[in-house]
Amino acid sequence: MSRRMVGVTLDNLDLLPKKCRQCVFWELAPHIREQAEEFGQTELEKESWVSNVLLEWGSCGRIVMSGDVSAGYVLYAPPAAVPRAAAFPTSPVSADAVLLTALKVLPEFGGGGLGRMLVQAVAKDLIRRGVKAIEAFGDAQPDPAEPSCVVPAEFLQQVGFKTVHAHPRWPRLRLELRTALTWKEDVEAALERLLGSVTIHTVEPSLRPA
Repeated sequence: MSRRMVGVTLDNLDLLPKKCRQCVFWELAPHIREQAEEFGQTELEKESWVSNVLLEWGSCGRIVMSGDVSAGYVLYAPPAAVPRAAAFPTSPVSADAVLLTALKVLPEFGGGGLGRMLVQAVAKDLIRRGVKAIEAFGDAQPDPAEPSCVVPAEFLQQVGFKTVHAHPRWPRLRLELRTALTWKEDVEAALERLLGSVTIHTVEPSLRPA
């Protein structure tokens, strides 16, 4: 089955699993989230959050498709756009980093490397936009019986994140995008030698204002 990556937009937001589509754990401060859940407005709040981030900052998520079915997703945004981040004991997120909030591969698609593919898609997007790093709060004690909205710290470490603020439950981890950029340049250089090209021209990425 072919796989492809698409950006999250208001038009395809319903491709997210229903639980994520209705979840505003990251998007709202805890007390406002409780009110939204009480009045059944979480889907509207999620849509509003995505709309605002798209308008003010740009792309904030990726969905990996397997054929016509969504197999997994990742969401990310500037820390200032993620109210829940301030509630973590290992906050604040570094000023030069974008915060990866949610990442999930559906169980039926597990074990195929889609999680790593999603992280690579985020890195590629942010490198192009001039961002220096991705940070994430990890769950160091995930409960398989009750999946949380926080990405397991073990997975983040497996895909290259390093701990920058340790905590027994909620460490903050960081992925330096210079490493990914160096890898990209090495690949381009190898292709240049292989194809006998004279030069591969690249455009310096520019940072969009938050």
